Amino acid sequence: MFDRFFPDEYVASTYIIPFEKLYEEGYRGVIFDIDNTLVPHGAPADERARKLFQRLEKIGFASCLISNNQEARVKMFNQDIQTNYIYNAHKPSTKNYIRAMEIMGTDRENTLFVGDQLFTDVWGAKRAGIHNILVRPIHPKEEIQIILKRYLEKLVLYFYRRKKSGGTDRK
Repeated sequence: MFDRFFPDEYVASTYIIPFEKLYEEGYRGVIFDIDNTLVPHGAPADERARKLFQRLEKIGFASCLISNNQEARVKMFNQDIQTNYIYNAHKPSTKNYIRAMEIMGTDRENTLFVGDQLFTDVWGAKRAGIHNILVRPIHPKEEIQIILKRYLEKLVLYFYRRKKSGGTDRK
Protein backbone atom coordinates (compact mmCIF):
# COMPACT_ATOMS: atom_id res chain seq x y z
CA MET A 1 0.00 0.00 0.00
CA PHE A 2 2.75 2.48 0.90
CA ASP A 3 5.27 1.01 -1.57
CA ARG A 4 4.67 3.80 -4.08
CA PHE A 5 6.21 6.23 -1.57
CA PHE A 6 9.23 4.10 -0.63
CA PRO A 7 12.56 5.71 -1.54
CA ASP A 8 15.03 3.76 -3.66
CA GLU A 9 17.60 4.40 -0.93
CA TYR A 10 17.45 5.94 2.55
CA VAL A 11 20.63 7.30 4.16
CA ALA A 12 21.47 9.44 7.17
CA SER A 13 22.87 12.42 5.26
CA THR A 14 23.51 13.86 1.83
CA TYR A 15 27.13 14.18 2.89
CA ILE A 16 27.72 10.42 3.19
CA ILE A 17 26.41 9.49 -0.26
CA PRO A 18 29.19 7.79 -2.26
CA PHE A 19 28.96 10.02 -5.34
CA GLU A 20 32.18 8.61 -6.83
CA LYS A 21 30.65 5.13 -6.80
CA LEU A 22 27.41 6.40 -8.30
CA TYR A 23 29.38 8.06 -11.10
CA GLU A 24 31.14 4.75 -11.78
CA GLU A 25 27.69 3.13 -11.97
CA GLY A 26 26.78 5.53 -14.80
CA TYR A 27 24.98 8.40 -13.09
CA ARG A 28 25.83 11.81 -14.56
CA GLY A 29 23.37 14.25 -13.03
CA VAL A 30 22.22 14.98 -9.49
CA ILE A 31 19.11 16.95 -8.61
CA PHE A 32 18.99 18.27 -5.05
CA ASP A 33 16.35 19.67 -2.78
CA ILE A 34 17.86 22.44 -0.61
CA ASP A 35 16.21 22.93 2.77
CA ASN A 36 16.97 20.18 5.28
CA THR A 37 18.72 18.21 2.53
CA LEU A 38 21.83 20.38 2.10
CA VAL A 39 21.41 22.95 4.89
CA PRO A 40 18.86 23.76 7.63
CA HIS A 41 15.72 25.62 6.46
CA GLY A 42 16.52 29.10 5.21
CA ALA A 43 20.29 28.82 5.73
CA PRO A 44 22.85 29.94 3.16
CA ALA A 45 25.25 27.44 1.63
CA ASP A 46 27.78 26.44 4.26
CA GLU A 47 31.31 25.11 3.86
CA ARG A 48 30.12 21.52 3.68
CA ALA A 49 27.67 22.33 0.85
CA ARG A 50 30.30 24.32 -1.07
CA LYS A 51 32.78 21.46 -0.81
CA LEU A 52 30.14 18.96 -1.94
CA PHE A 53 29.41 20.87 -5.13
CA GLN A 54 33.13 21.32 -5.84
CA ARG A 55 33.53 17.56 -5.37
CA LEU A 56 30.61 16.80 -7.69
CA GLU A 57 32.06 19.04 -10.38
CA LYS A 58 35.47 17.40 -10.03
CA ILE A 59 33.88 13.93 -10.34
CA GLY A 60 32.09 15.05 -13.51
CA PHE A 61 28.50 15.40 -12.31
CA ALA A 62 26.08 17.98 -13.62
CA SER A 63 23.84 19.31 -10.85
CA CYS A 64 20.62 21.21 -10.41
CA LEU A 65 18.74 22.49 -7.38
CA ILE A 66 14.97 22.06 -7.44
CA SER A 67 12.98 23.81 -4.75
CA ASN A 68 9.41 24.71 -3.96
CA ASN A 69 10.76 27.95 -2.46
CA GLN A 70 10.63 31.29 -4.20
CA GLU A 71 13.56 32.54 -6.26
CA ALA A 72 15.04 34.80 -3.55
CA ARG A 73 15.63 31.80 -1.25
CA VAL A 74 17.09 29.56 -3.95
CA LYS A 75 19.25 32.34 -5.40
CA MET A 76 20.64 33.16 -1.92
CA PHE A 77 21.61 29.53 -1.32
CA ASN A 78 23.10 29.21 -4.80
CA GLN A 79 25.21 32.36 -4.52
CA ASP A 80 28.33 30.41 -3.47
CA ILE A 81 27.40 27.14 -5.19
CA GLN A 82 26.80 28.48 -8.70
CA THR A 83 24.85 25.56 -10.12
CA ASN A 84 21.63 25.32 -12.12
CA TYR A 85 18.41 25.84 -10.22
CA ILE A 86 14.66 25.75 -10.52
CA TYR A 87 12.54 27.60 -7.98
CA ASN A 88 8.80 27.39 -7.28
CA ALA A 89 9.02 23.84 -8.64
CA HIS A 90 5.65 22.56 -7.42
CA LYS A 91 7.09 19.21 -6.30
CA PRO A 92 5.83 16.48 -6.51
CA SER A 93 4.81 17.56 -10.03
CA THR A 94 7.19 15.85 -12.48
CA LYS A 95 7.46 18.85 -14.81
CA ASN A 96 10.49 20.44 -13.16
CA TYR A 97 12.32 17.15 -12.53
CA ILE A 98 12.16 16.69 -16.30
CA ARG A 99 13.20 20.30 -16.85
CA ALA A 100 16.19 19.80 -14.51
CA MET A 101 17.32 16.80 -16.60
CA GLU A 102 16.99 18.88 -19.77
CA ILE A 103 19.10 21.64 -18.20
CA MET A 104 21.79 19.12 -17.15
CA GLY A 105 21.67 17.17 -20.42
CA THR A 106 20.81 13.93 -18.61
CA ASP A 107 17.96 11.44 -18.69
CA ARG A 108 16.00 9.19 -16.33
CA GLU A 109 18.62 6.43 -16.44
CA ASN A 110 21.62 8.58 -15.50
CA THR A 111 20.06 11.06 -13.10
CA LEU A 112 19.51 10.74 -9.37
CA PHE A 113 17.61 12.85 -6.91
CA VAL A 114 18.45 13.64 -3.28
CA GLY A 115 15.87 15.07 -0.87
CA ASP A 116 14.51 14.89 2.67
CA GLN A 117 10.74 14.62 2.14
CA LEU A 118 8.80 11.56 0.97
CA PHE A 119 5.62 13.20 -0.28
CA THR A 120 7.21 15.98 -2.31
CA ASP A 121 10.84 15.13 -3.11
CA VAL A 122 10.84 11.34 -3.37
CA TRP A 123 7.32 10.96 -4.72
CA GLY A 124 8.04 13.47 -7.51
CA ALA A 125 11.33 11.78 -8.42
CA LYS A 126 9.69 8.34 -8.43
CA ARG A 127 6.90 9.59 -10.67
CA ALA A 128 9.49 11.10 -13.02
CA GLY A 129 11.33 7.76 -13.14
CA ILE A 130 14.47 9.04 -11.42
CA HIS A 131 16.54 7.03 -8.92
CA ASN A 132 15.99 8.74 -5.58
CA ILE A 133 17.78 8.91 -2.26
CA LEU A 134 15.91 10.04 0.84
CA VAL A 135 18.08 11.64 3.52
CA ARG A 136 17.21 12.37 7.13
CA PRO A 137 16.35 16.04 7.72
CA ILE A 138 19.37 18.05 8.84
CA HIS A 139 17.53 20.07 11.48
CA PRO A 140 14.30 19.48 13.45
CA LYS A 141 13.05 23.08 13.05
CA GLU A 142 10.59 23.10 10.16
CA GLU A 143 7.51 24.91 8.89
CA ILE A 144 4.20 23.66 10.32
CA GLN A 145 2.97 22.06 7.08
CA ILE A 146 6.17 20.00 6.92
CA ILE A 147 5.88 18.96 10.58
CA LEU A 148 2.42 17.58 9.86
CA LYS A 149 3.70 15.60 6.84
CA ARG A 150 6.51 14.16 8.96
CA TYR A 151 3.96 12.22 11.04
CA LEU A 152 2.70 10.50 7.90
CA GLU A 153 6.28 9.93 6.72
CA LYS A 154 7.04 8.07 9.95
CA LEU A 155 4.27 5.63 9.16
CA VAL A 156 5.49 5.05 5.59
CA LEU A 157 9.11 4.65 6.77
CA TYR A 158 8.01 2.09 9.36
CA PHE A 159 6.66 -0.10 6.55
CA TYR A 160 9.69 0.68 4.38
CA ARG A 161 12.04 -0.55 7.12
CA ARG A 162 9.89 -3.66 7.67
CA LYS A 163 10.09 -4.51 4.00
CA LYS A 164 13.86 -3.91 3.88
CA SER A 165 14.40 -6.11 6.93
CA GLY A 166 12.38 -8.97 5.50
CA GLY A 167 9.15 -8.26 7.34
CA THR A 168 10.38 -8.24 10.92
CA ASP A 169 9.71 -5.39 13.30
CA ARG A 170 13.39 -4.46 13.66
CA LYS A 171 14.30 -0.87 12.94
